[in-house]
Amino acid sequence: MPTILRLDPHVANLIAAGEVVERPASVVKELVENSIDAGARNISVELQNGGMTFLRITDNGCGMEREDAKTAFLRHATSKLRRKEDLEAIGTLGFRGEALAATAAVSKIDLLTRVEGDLEGTRLRLEAGKLLECEDAGCPVGTTIIVRDLFYNTPARMKFMKRDSVEGSAAAAAVGRQALAHPEISFRLIKDGELQLQTPGDGELLSAIYAVLGRQAAGEMIPVQSQWEKISVSGFVSRPTATRGTRSNQIFYVNHRLIRSKTLTAALEEAYRNQIMVGRFPSCVLNLTVPLSSVDVNVHPAKTEVKFLNEREIFDCVHYGVKGALSRASGQVAMQLPQEKPASQEPAPQPEAQRPAPAARAAAQTAGKPNEAFRSMTAAEFRKSAPSPVHTMTRWEYEQVSRALQKAPKVEPSQTMVDETFRKSAPTTLHSTVTMPAEEETQQMLDLPKAPDFRYVGEVLNTYIIVEQADEVLLIDKHAAHERINFERLMAQGTAILGQTLLTPRACRLDAEEAAVLLQNRDLLLSLGFDLDGIGEGDLLVRQIPSDVRESEAEATLSEIAGHLQSGRIDTPAGLREAALHTIACKAAIKGGWQTDPVELKRLAAEVLSRDDLKYCPHGRPICVVLTRRQLEKQFKRIT
Repeated sequence: MPTILRLDPHVANLIAAGEVVERPASVVKELVENSIDAGARNISVELQNGGMTFLRITDNGCGMEREDAKTAFLRHATSKLRRKEDLEAIGTLGFRGEALAATAAVSKIDLLTRVEGDLEGTRLRLEAGKLLECEDAGCPVGTTIIVRDLFYNTPARMKFMKRDSVEGSAAAAAVGRQALAHPEISFRLIKDGELQLQTPGDGELLSAIYAVLGRQAAGEMIPVQSQWEKISVSGFVSRPTATRGTRSNQIFYVNHRLIRSKTLTAALEEAYRNQIMVGRFPSCVLNLTVPLSSVDVNVHPAKTEVKFLNEREIFDCVHYGVKGALSRASGQVAMQLPQEKPASQEPAPQPEAQRPAPAARAAAQTAGKPNEAFRSMTAAEFRKSAPSPVHTMTRWEYEQVSRALQKAPKVEPSQTMVDETFRKSAPTTLHSTVTMPAEEETQQMLDLPKAPDFRYVGEVLNTYIIVEQADEVLLIDKHAAHERINFERLMAQGTAILGQTLLTPRACRLDAEEAAVLLQNRDLLLSLGFDLDGIGEGDLLVRQIPSDVRESEAEATLSEIAGHLQSGRIDTPAGLREAALHTIACKAAIKGGWQTDPVELKRLAAEVLSRDDLKYCPHGRPICVVLTRRQLEKQFKRIT
């Protein structure tokens, strides 16, 4: 049996360093946290070659006395803990006393520090954790630490480092994350001699988001502020229309400590359920404030993971806080138009490919004012004067109205809203075209929801409804609006969706795998209004379909539902059901490009404007876009 020996202290320090210092970004994070704990209000980070050869962090914090500075580089030396009871309520970012010792063990370090009131500061020089020099030095109040030749004495670690550009980007991201956690501190990042980031330090989180994530991201944010007993959450989340393909911009803090948490991620994404597309993810910068005794931050060497005393309360606080913020925010998106300069200052025209994106220009206007780009009047205010609760007609109700309308006096041919050819070819569904009597009688018979100051103008491109309201022109996507209305109604029906039995069963030809997965989930399909059997390799006999789905759409609907079942991305019965309802709602909705009765379009517009839950389609696309009078007048040069 091998003899057990105590490791050499130097080797032990190298092993300990590996737990804390993985790459230059790790050094940046740990040292910046020390600066924050020291009370700094200005922090500057400079790096070269990705931080591998040179890294300097300067702050104007409290600084250190000479003896404290020498002690700080010993393992487990800290000013932040005294007793074991202090571990139960940690309020500082650093507390283990490992950051300086771990960094010094694998690099060459110069330290300059001075406390207020001292005429001279202290300069230390260390290599591989050993103190080589300690002398007086002139320096400002605060601390400057220079780290050179990271991992010079651990070639095994060095070979795992990536390109300088990659390591530099990771270090820059670490600075950005700390800047978002502390908007009251001004951060500056200089990479290879160029200024990469500077935050104002004005205490406004949106200002920090603008500096770190960009003006477009800042313009797409919605403020969140929620209290849940002794827990609170604050920050910003992105609109459902501003999602990303990854979770890289989901940034969470607990008591201003950057963390990773599956609980917080799940709570955030659950709040966006049925508002964004599958495979898309919202962005956020959220800080959770909890009692120090209810969170354990000492469960990970890099302090990036925490353990909550009550996961359920944490989940609910974030989930309902974000959900409430999304429900309060306007769903009407401001139309983005180019902002032209006066003719005297206007530069030569640029090629189209070189022009700034309209989204970027609009975001610049909205940074710091998350709601000013949207309507000031809410749907709740529209609804106050509505004569009755909003009611979405079922297929059966619409057919009853259609029969009554057919018996009503007909208008002159010149007033007919669609021609006979289209009426014969249009599918007989909720959005079938019928000949209407006078407008007032039609509105009374259909019981249109009424929104104040609302004037239906018309439709363009057979897709977008034009509405005038106060000093604004609204464009409503009829398919997105109808799809959302359908989805909300289907969800409200509960576990069983109303089906319609086909007079003649319909044969549907699908891929063999699609047919197999559908037959394996017959119970789910029955709850959705489908009744089907297999009659061969990939062949299905459909006897019943949901009442909202046209018979001609049955095969496409089943194929799309099969795709959800096969993907494996949705693994809960509730999730599969909602994904299937998305498909049904979409297939049953009015399509862009269809000719639609103006009375139905008017009713659709009125319903959108009188309900506050019709903001986005189930895939996250906006339903309504706003063009203000001011925007129009600027385009026509009436104002400047």
